[in-house]
Amino acid sequence: MPFRTVEDQLLLDGVRLQDVADQFGTPVFVYSWQDIRAKYLEMQEQAARINGSLYYAVKANSNLSILNRLASLGAGFDIVSGGELERVIAAGGDPQNVIFSGVGKSTEEIGFAIKVRIKSFSVESASELLRIRELAQRLHIRANVLLRLNPDISVDTHPYIATGMKENKFGMPLDEVERLYREYQHDAHVNLQGLACHIGSQISTSEPYLSAVQSVLALIERLEQAGCSVNTLDLGGGFAIRYADEIPFNFEQFITELTTSLASSSLEIGFEPGRSLVADAGVLLTRIEYCKPAVADEYKNFLIVDAAMNDLIRPPLYDAYHEIEPISERSSKSPNNFWDVVGPVCESADFLGKDRALNVNPGDVLAIKNAGAYGFSLSSNYNSRKRAAEVLVDEDRVLLIRERESFDDLIRHERIV
Repeated sequence: MPFRTVEDQLLLDGVRLQDVADQFGTPVFVYSWQDIRAKYLEMQEQAARINGSLYYAVKANSNLSILNRLASLGAGFDIVSGGELERVIAAGGDPQNVIFSGVGKSTEEIGFAIKVRIKSFSVESASELLRIRELAQRLHIRANVLLRLNPDISVDTHPYIATGMKENKFGMPLDEVERLYREYQHDAHVNLQGLACHIGSQISTSEPYLSAVQSVLALIERLEQAGCSVNTLDLGGGFAIRYADEIPFNFEQFITELTTSLASSSLEIGFEPGRSLVADAGVLLTRIEYCKPAVADEYKNFLIVDAAMNDLIRPPLYDAYHEIEPISERSSKSPNNFWDVVGPVCESADFLGKDRALNVNPGDVLAIKNAGAYGFSLSSNYNSRKRAAEVLVDEDRVLLIRERESFDDLIRHERIV
Protein backbone atom coordinates (compact mmCIF):
# COMPACT_ATOMS: atom_id res chain seq x y z
CA MET A 1 0.00 0.00 0.00
CA PRO A 2 1.35 3.49 -0.83
CA PHE A 3 -0.09 5.07 2.34
CA ARG A 4 1.62 5.86 5.63
CA THR A 5 0.95 8.13 8.58
CA VAL A 6 3.60 10.63 9.68
CA GLU A 7 3.01 13.04 12.57
CA ASP A 8 -0.75 12.38 12.46
CA GLN A 9 -0.91 13.13 8.72
CA LEU A 10 -1.86 10.54 6.09
CA LEU A 11 0.61 10.53 3.21
CA LEU A 12 0.34 9.03 -0.26
CA ASP A 13 3.93 8.23 -1.16
CA GLY A 14 5.66 11.40 0.09
CA VAL A 15 2.72 13.78 -0.31
CA ARG A 16 0.39 14.96 2.46
CA LEU A 17 -3.18 14.27 1.40
CA GLN A 18 -4.33 17.32 3.37
CA ASP A 19 -2.24 19.45 1.01
CA VAL A 20 -3.87 17.76 -2.00
CA ALA A 21 -7.35 18.41 -0.62
CA ASP A 22 -6.49 22.04 0.13
CA GLN A 23 -5.04 22.61 -3.36
CA PHE A 24 -7.59 20.80 -5.52
CA GLY A 25 -10.70 20.72 -3.35
CA THR A 26 -12.93 17.77 -2.67
CA PRO A 27 -14.14 15.32 -3.72
CA VAL A 28 -10.97 14.35 -5.55
CA PHE A 29 -9.47 11.05 -6.67
CA VAL A 30 -5.74 10.72 -5.96
CA TYR A 31 -3.54 7.97 -7.44
CA SER A 32 0.02 6.80 -6.78
CA TRP A 33 1.88 6.23 -10.04
CA GLN A 34 4.75 4.54 -8.21
CA ASP A 35 2.35 1.92 -6.81
CA ILE A 36 0.75 1.25 -10.20
CA ARG A 37 4.15 1.04 -11.89
CA ALA A 38 5.57 -1.35 -9.28
CA LYS A 39 2.58 -3.67 -9.47
CA TYR A 40 2.65 -3.71 -13.28
CA LEU A 41 6.38 -4.48 -13.48
CA GLU A 42 6.07 -7.22 -10.87
CA MET A 43 3.16 -8.85 -12.67
CA GLN A 44 4.89 -8.49 -16.04
CA GLU A 45 7.98 -10.23 -14.68
CA GLN A 46 5.90 -13.15 -13.42
CA ALA A 47 3.88 -13.46 -16.65
CA ALA A 48 7.07 -13.62 -18.71
CA ARG A 49 7.89 -16.94 -17.02
CA ILE A 50 5.21 -18.64 -19.13
CA ASN A 51 5.40 -16.59 -22.33
CA GLY A 52 2.68 -14.32 -20.93
CA SER A 53 1.66 -10.77 -21.77
CA LEU A 54 -0.41 -8.19 -19.87
CA TYR A 55 -3.40 -6.35 -21.34
CA TYR A 56 -4.57 -3.72 -18.88
CA ALA A 57 -8.37 -3.70 -18.44
CA VAL A 58 -9.14 -0.11 -19.40
CA LYS A 59 -12.58 -0.13 -17.76
CA ALA A 60 -10.98 -0.20 -14.29
CA ASN A 61 -9.50 3.29 -14.67
CA SER A 62 -9.38 4.90 -18.10
CA ASN A 63 -7.64 8.21 -17.36
CA LEU A 64 -5.41 9.16 -20.31
CA SER A 65 -2.34 9.82 -18.16
CA ILE A 66 -2.51 6.37 -16.60
CA LEU A 67 -3.03 4.73 -20.00
CA ASN A 68 -0.13 6.71 -21.44
CA ARG A 69 2.23 5.72 -18.65
CA LEU A 70 1.22 2.06 -18.84
CA ALA A 71 1.77 2.12 -22.61
CA SER A 72 5.27 3.49 -22.01
CA LEU A 73 5.95 0.37 -19.90
CA GLY A 74 4.91 -1.84 -22.81
CA ALA A 75 1.41 -2.70 -21.61
CA GLY A 76 -1.24 -3.99 -23.95
CA PHE A 77 -4.87 -3.10 -23.36
CA ASP A 78 -8.13 -4.97 -22.94
CA ILE A 79 -11.07 -2.85 -24.08
CA VAL A 80 -14.84 -3.31 -24.09
CA SER A 81 -15.98 -0.39 -26.27
CA GLY A 82 -15.01 1.73 -29.22
CA GLY A 83 -14.64 4.67 -26.86
CA GLU A 84 -12.03 2.79 -24.84
CA LEU A 85 -10.15 2.03 -28.07
CA GLU A 86 -10.14 5.73 -28.92
CA ARG A 87 -8.87 6.49 -25.41
CA VAL A 88 -5.98 4.04 -25.84
CA ILE A 89 -5.03 5.63 -29.16
CA ALA A 90 -5.36 9.18 -27.76
CA ALA A 91 -3.10 8.17 -24.87
CA GLY A 92 -0.39 6.94 -27.25
CA GLY A 93 -1.16 3.24 -26.95
CA ASP A 94 -0.60 0.90 -29.89
CA PRO A 95 -3.92 -0.43 -31.28
CA GLN A 96 -2.02 -3.50 -32.47
CA ASN A 97 -1.57 -4.37 -28.80
CA VAL A 98 -5.30 -4.19 -28.00
CA ILE A 99 -7.78 -7.01 -27.37
CA PHE A 100 -11.44 -6.05 -27.89
CA SER A 101 -13.77 -7.93 -25.50
CA GLY A 102 -17.49 -7.50 -24.76
CA VAL A 103 -20.74 -9.08 -25.91
CA GLY A 104 -22.32 -6.17 -27.80
CA LYS A 105 -19.78 -4.75 -30.24
CA SER A 106 -21.55 -2.53 -32.76
CA THR A 107 -20.91 -2.47 -36.50
CA GLU A 108 -19.28 0.95 -36.13
CA GLU A 109 -17.00 -0.24 -33.32
CA ILE A 110 -15.94 -3.39 -35.16
CA GLY A 111 -15.25 -1.49 -38.37
CA PHE A 112 -13.09 1.06 -36.58
CA ALA A 113 -11.17 -1.66 -34.73
CA ILE A 114 -10.49 -3.55 -37.96
CA LYS A 115 -9.27 -0.39 -39.69
CA VAL A 116 -6.74 0.41 -36.95
CA ARG A 117 -5.70 -3.28 -36.98
CA ILE A 118 -6.14 -4.20 -33.33
CA LYS A 119 -4.35 -7.30 -32.11
CA SER A 120 -7.51 -9.36 -31.75
CA PHE A 121 -11.25 -9.49 -31.14
CA SER A 122 -12.40 -11.67 -28.25
CA VAL A 123 -15.56 -13.02 -29.89
CA GLU A 124 -18.53 -13.84 -27.66
CA SER A 125 -21.11 -15.31 -30.08
CA ALA A 126 -21.52 -16.91 -33.47
CA SER A 127 -23.46 -13.91 -34.74
CA GLU A 128 -20.65 -11.55 -33.68
CA LEU A 129 -18.12 -13.70 -35.52
CA LEU A 130 -20.24 -13.52 -38.66
CA ARG A 131 -20.46 -9.73 -38.39
CA ILE A 132 -16.71 -9.40 -37.97
CA ARG A 133 -16.17 -11.63 -41.00
CA GLU A 134 -18.54 -9.59 -43.17
CA LEU A 135 -16.91 -6.29 -42.19
CA ALA A 136 -13.40 -7.67 -42.65
CA GLN A 137 -14.34 -8.89 -46.11
CA ARG A 138 -15.77 -5.49 -46.99
CA LEU A 139 -12.63 -3.71 -45.73
CA HIS A 140 -10.23 -6.22 -47.34
CA ILE A 141 -8.46 -6.76 -44.02
CA ARG A 142 -8.20 -10.17 -42.35
CA ALA A 143 -9.35 -9.73 -38.76
CA ASN A 144 -7.61 -11.52 -35.89
CA VAL A 145 -9.97 -13.40 -33.59
CA LEU A 146 -10.02 -15.26 -30.29
CA LEU A 147 -13.12 -17.29 -29.46
CA ARG A 148 -14.26 -16.71 -25.89
CA LEU A 149 -15.60 -19.77 -24.17
CA ASN A 150 -17.81 -20.01 -21.12
CA PRO A 151 -16.50 -22.94 -19.02
CA ASP A 152 -19.51 -22.93 -16.62
CA ILE A 153 -17.30 -22.54 -13.55
CA SER A 154 -18.72 -21.08 -10.35
CA VAL A 155 -16.57 -18.55 -8.49
CA ASP A 156 -16.90 -17.10 -5.00
CA THR A 157 -17.59 -13.47 -5.86
CA HIS A 158 -20.46 -11.01 -6.16
CA PRO A 159 -23.01 -12.35 -8.70
CA TYR A 160 -22.83 -9.14 -10.72
CA ILE A 161 -19.15 -9.75 -11.52
CA ALA A 162 -19.26 -13.51 -12.13
CA THR A 163 -18.88 -14.10 -15.88
CA GLY A 164 -18.01 -17.76 -16.41
CA MET A 165 -21.23 -19.64 -15.62
CA LYS A 166 -23.86 -20.82 -18.09
CA GLU A 167 -26.41 -18.27 -16.84
CA ASN A 168 -23.99 -15.39 -17.65
CA LYS A 169 -24.15 -13.55 -20.95
CA PHE A 170 -20.45 -13.90 -21.64
CA GLY A 171 -18.72 -16.36 -23.95
CA MET A 172 -19.95 -19.53 -25.62
CA PRO A 173 -20.28 -23.18 -24.55
CA LEU A 174 -17.29 -25.37 -25.31
CA ASP A 175 -19.08 -27.39 -28.00
CA GLU A 176 -20.07 -24.22 -29.87
CA VAL A 177 -16.53 -22.86 -29.67
CA GLU A 178 -15.22 -26.15 -31.04
CA ARG A 179 -17.71 -26.10 -33.92
CA LEU A 180 -16.91 -22.51 -34.87
CA TYR A 181 -13.18 -23.07 -34.63
CA ARG A 182 -13.39 -26.01 -37.03
CA GLU A 183 -15.69 -24.10 -39.39
CA TYR A 184 -13.60 -20.90 -39.56
CA GLN A 185 -10.10 -22.38 -39.24
CA HIS A 186 -9.16 -21.64 -42.87
CA ASP A 187 -11.44 -18.67 -43.46
CA ALA A 188 -10.08 -15.99 -45.79
CA HIS A 189 -11.42 -13.06 -43.73
CA VAL A 190 -10.94 -14.02 -40.07
CA ASN A 191 -7.70 -15.35 -38.61
CA LEU A 192 -8.40 -17.62 -35.65
CA GLN A 193 -5.51 -17.09 -33.23
CA GLY A 194 -6.79 -18.98 -30.22
CA LEU A 195 -9.15 -18.95 -27.28
CA ALA A 196 -10.16 -16.60 -24.48
CA CYS A 197 -11.71 -17.27 -21.08
CA HIS A 198 -12.59 -14.74 -18.36
CA ILE A 199 -14.52 -16.21 -15.42
CA GLY A 200 -15.19 -13.19 -13.22
CA SER A 201 -13.71 -10.53 -10.97
CA GLN A 202 -12.42 -10.25 -7.41
CA ILE A 203 -11.38 -13.94 -7.37
CA SER A 204 -9.06 -14.83 -4.49
CA THR A 205 -7.84 -18.32 -5.35
CA SER A 206 -6.28 -19.93 -8.40
CA GLU A 207 -8.45 -23.05 -8.38
CA PRO A 208 -11.23 -21.69 -10.65
CA TYR A 209 -8.65 -20.51 -13.18
CA LEU A 210 -6.85 -23.85 -13.13
CA SER A 211 -10.16 -25.68 -13.64
CA ALA A 212 -10.89 -23.44 -16.61
CA VAL A 213 -7.40 -24.07 -18.00
CA GLN A 214 -7.91 -27.82 -17.85
CA SER A 215 -11.17 -27.50 -19.80
CA VAL A 216 -9.50 -25.27 -22.37
CA LEU A 217 -6.46 -27.52 -22.77
CA ALA A 218 -8.73 -30.51 -23.41
CA LEU A 219 -10.53 -28.49 -26.07
CA ILE A 220 -7.24 -27.39 -27.63
CA GLU A 221 -6.12 -31.01 -27.82
CA ARG A 222 -9.30 -31.94 -29.69
CA LEU A 223 -8.91 -28.99 -32.05
CA GLU A 224 -5.29 -29.79 -32.82
CA GLN A 225 -6.16 -33.40 -33.48
CA ALA A 226 -8.67 -32.08 -36.02
CA GLY A 227 -5.93 -30.07 -37.74
CA CYS A 228 -6.71 -26.69 -36.18
CA SER A 229 -3.98 -24.28 -35.07
CA VAL A 230 -4.31 -22.70 -31.61
CA ASN A 231 -1.54 -20.26 -30.72
CA THR A 232 -2.99 -18.04 -27.99
CA LEU A 233 -4.86 -18.50 -24.72
CA ASP A 234 -6.18 -15.37 -23.02
CA LEU A 235 -7.07 -16.15 -19.38
CA GLY A 236 -8.61 -12.77 -18.59
CA GLY A 237 -8.19 -11.08 -15.23
CA GLY A 238 -10.30 -10.68 -12.12
CA PHE A 239 -7.49 -11.05 -9.55
CA ALA A 240 -8.73 -10.07 -6.10
CA ILE A 241 -7.42 -7.32 -3.86
CA ARG A 242 -8.14 -6.78 -0.17
CA TYR A 243 -10.89 -4.25 0.58
CA ALA A 244 -11.73 -5.60 4.03
CA ASP A 245 -10.84 -9.19 4.94
CA GLU A 246 -10.53 -10.72 1.46
CA ILE A 247 -7.49 -12.80 0.54
CA PRO A 248 -5.53 -11.00 -2.19
CA PHE A 249 -4.81 -13.10 -5.26
CA ASN A 250 -1.29 -14.54 -5.33
CA PHE A 251 -0.25 -14.02 -8.96
CA GLU A 252 3.26 -15.41 -8.49
CA GLN A 253 1.89 -18.66 -7.07
CA PHE A 254 -0.67 -18.81 -9.90
CA ILE A 255 2.10 -18.56 -12.50
CA THR A 256 4.00 -21.36 -10.77
CA GLU A 257 0.90 -23.55 -10.90
CA LEU A 258 0.32 -22.66 -14.54
CA THR A 259 3.90 -23.62 -15.32
CA THR A 260 2.97 -27.18 -14.41
CA SER A 261 -0.31 -27.16 -16.34
CA LEU A 262 1.32 -25.65 -19.43
CA ALA A 263 4.61 -27.54 -19.24
CA SER A 264 4.28 -29.05 -22.72
CA SER A 265 2.57 -26.05 -24.29
CA SER A 266 3.96 -23.34 -26.55
CA LEU A 267 0.87 -21.14 -26.22
CA GLU A 268 1.10 -17.39 -25.89
CA ILE A 269 -0.74 -16.57 -22.65
CA GLY A 270 -2.64 -13.34 -22.06
CA PHE A 271 -3.75 -11.78 -18.77
CA GLU A 272 -6.07 -8.80 -18.33
CA PRO A 273 -5.40 -7.21 -14.92
CA GLY A 274 -7.29 -4.05 -14.03
CA ARG A 275 -8.39 -3.75 -10.40
CA SER A 276 -5.27 -5.56 -9.18
CA LEU A 277 -3.05 -2.88 -10.75
CA VAL A 278 -4.84 0.33 -9.81
CA ALA A 279 -7.34 -0.16 -6.97
CA ASP A 280 -4.90 0.02 -4.04
CA ALA A 281 -3.11 2.98 -5.63
CA GLY A 282 -6.17 5.25 -5.42
CA VAL A 283 -8.04 7.15 -2.75
CA LEU A 284 -11.14 9.34 -2.84
CA LEU A 285 -10.86 12.39 -0.59
CA THR A 286 -14.11 13.85 0.71
CA ARG A 287 -14.82 16.62 3.21
CA ILE A 288 -17.35 16.35 6.04
CA GLU A 289 -20.12 18.91 5.57
CA TYR A 290 -22.24 18.05 8.60
CA CYS A 291 -22.26 15.73 11.59
CA LYS A 292 -25.81 14.57 12.26
CA PRO A 293 -25.77 12.59 15.51
CA ALA A 294 -28.67 10.42 16.56
CA VAL A 295 -31.31 12.10 18.71
CA ALA A 296 -32.32 8.79 20.31
CA ASP A 297 -31.13 5.18 20.44
CA GLU A 298 -33.36 4.06 17.57
CA TYR A 299 -31.75 6.60 15.20
CA LYS A 300 -28.37 6.47 13.48
CA ASN A 301 -25.38 8.79 13.44
CA PHE A 302 -24.67 10.28 10.02
CA LEU A 303 -21.60 11.98 8.63
CA ILE A 304 -22.73 13.91 5.56
CA VAL A 305 -19.83 14.40 3.16
CA ASP A 306 -19.38 16.13 -0.19
CA ALA A 307 -18.76 12.88 -2.13
CA ALA A 308 -21.70 10.69 -3.03
CA MET A 309 -22.86 7.58 -4.85
CA ASN A 310 -22.36 9.36 -8.16
CA ASP A 311 -18.63 9.58 -7.28
CA LEU A 312 -18.23 6.06 -5.87
CA ILE A 313 -21.12 3.73 -6.62
CA ARG A 314 -19.48 0.49 -5.50
CA PRO A 315 -20.93 0.56 -1.94
CA PRO A 316 -24.60 0.82 -3.01
CA LEU A 317 -24.19 -1.23 -6.20
CA TYR A 318 -22.21 -4.17 -4.80
CA ASP A 319 -22.62 -3.54 -1.06
CA ALA A 320 -18.86 -3.08 -1.25
CA TYR A 321 -16.64 -2.16 1.68
CA HIS A 322 -14.02 0.60 1.46
CA GLU A 323 -11.84 1.52 4.42
CA ILE A 324 -12.46 5.10 5.54
CA GLU A 325 -10.17 7.17 7.77
CA PRO A 326 -9.44 10.84 8.53
CA ILE A 327 -6.39 12.19 6.72
CA SER A 328 -5.26 14.30 9.68
CA GLU A 329 -5.67 14.37 13.45
CA ARG A 330 -6.89 17.53 15.17
CA SER A 331 -6.81 18.42 18.85
CA SER A 332 -10.55 19.05 19.15
CA LYS A 333 -12.75 16.08 18.38
CA SER A 334 -16.39 15.09 18.60
CA PRO A 335 -17.18 12.00 20.68
CA ASN A 336 -16.03 8.73 19.12
CA ASN A 337 -19.14 7.22 17.56
CA PHE A 338 -20.19 4.77 14.90
CA TRP A 339 -21.25 6.72 11.85
CA ASP A 340 -22.86 6.06 8.50
CA VAL A 341 -20.86 8.05 5.95
CA VAL A 342 -23.38 9.37 3.42
CA GLY A 343 -23.51 11.85 0.57
CA PRO A 344 -25.86 14.64 -0.55
CA VAL A 345 -27.62 12.64 -3.31
CA CYS A 346 -31.36 12.32 -2.82
CA GLU A 347 -31.37 8.53 -2.39
CA SER A 348 -31.25 6.38 0.72
CA ALA A 349 -28.82 4.22 -1.25
CA ASP A 350 -26.32 7.10 -1.16
CA PHE A 351 -23.80 5.78 1.33
CA LEU A 352 -20.04 5.28 1.22
CA GLY A 353 -19.67 3.32 4.43
CA LYS A 354 -21.83 2.17 7.33
CA ASP A 355 -21.17 1.90 11.07
CA ARG A 356 -17.64 3.29 10.96
CA ALA A 357 -15.88 4.24 14.19
CA LEU A 358 -14.65 7.78 13.48
CA ASN A 359 -13.60 10.65 15.70
CA VAL A 360 -14.12 13.70 13.50
CA ASN A 361 -15.59 17.17 13.11
CA PRO A 362 -17.25 19.06 10.25
CA GLY A 363 -14.59 20.24 7.82
CA ASP A 364 -12.36 17.22 8.34
CA VAL A 365 -11.32 15.32 5.23
CA LEU A 366 -11.79 11.57 4.97
CA ALA A 367 -9.84 9.16 2.78
CA ILE A 368 -11.88 6.41 1.12
CA LYS A 369 -9.31 3.81 0.18
CA ASN A 370 -8.98 1.28 -2.67
CA ALA A 371 -10.76 3.73 -4.96
CA GLY A 372 -8.33 3.57 -7.89
CA ALA A 373 -10.45 1.02 -9.75
CA TYR A 374 -14.13 1.44 -10.66
CA GLY A 375 -14.27 4.75 -8.84
CA PHE A 376 -14.12 7.56 -11.36
CA SER A 377 -14.77 5.17 -14.28
CA LEU A 378 -18.22 4.34 -12.83
CA SER A 379 -19.02 7.88 -11.74
CA SER A 380 -21.92 9.91 -13.13
CA ASN A 381 -23.61 13.30 -13.08
CA TYR A 382 -26.68 12.10 -11.16
CA ASN A 383 -28.42 15.01 -9.36
CA SER A 384 -26.51 17.29 -11.77
CA ARG A 385 -23.39 16.80 -9.72
CA LYS A 386 -20.06 17.70 -11.29
CA ARG A 387 -17.64 14.82 -11.51
CA ALA A 388 -14.55 14.97 -9.32
CA ALA A 389 -11.04 16.00 -10.25
CA GLU A 390 -8.29 13.38 -10.63
CA VAL A 391 -4.74 13.85 -9.39
CA LEU A 392 -1.65 11.70 -9.95
CA VAL A 393 1.16 11.60 -7.40
CA ASP A 394 4.55 10.72 -8.92
CA GLU A 395 7.09 10.62 -6.08
CA ASP A 396 7.02 14.22 -4.80
CA ARG A 397 5.13 15.66 -7.80
CA VAL A 398 1.37 16.27 -7.66
CA LEU A 399 -0.14 16.37 -11.14
CA LEU A 400 -3.69 17.32 -12.11
CA ILE A 401 -4.76 14.73 -14.70
CA ARG A 402 -8.44 15.65 -14.94
CA GLU A 403 -10.04 18.95 -14.05
CA ARG A 404 -13.14 19.07 -11.91
CA GLU A 405 -16.17 19.43 -14.14
CA SER A 406 -17.93 22.78 -14.45
CA PHE A 407 -21.59 23.61 -14.92
CA ASP A 408 -20.82 24.33 -18.58
CA ASP A 409 -19.54 20.76 -18.89
CA LEU A 410 -22.86 19.47 -17.53
CA ILE A 411 -25.01 21.24 -20.10
CA ARG A 412 -22.57 21.33 -23.03
CA HIS A 413 -24.57 18.95 -25.25
CA GLU A 414 -28.10 20.06 -24.27
CA ARG A 415 -30.43 22.29 -26.28
CA ILE A 416 -33.51 24.29 -25.29
CA VAL A 417 -35.98 23.86 -28.16
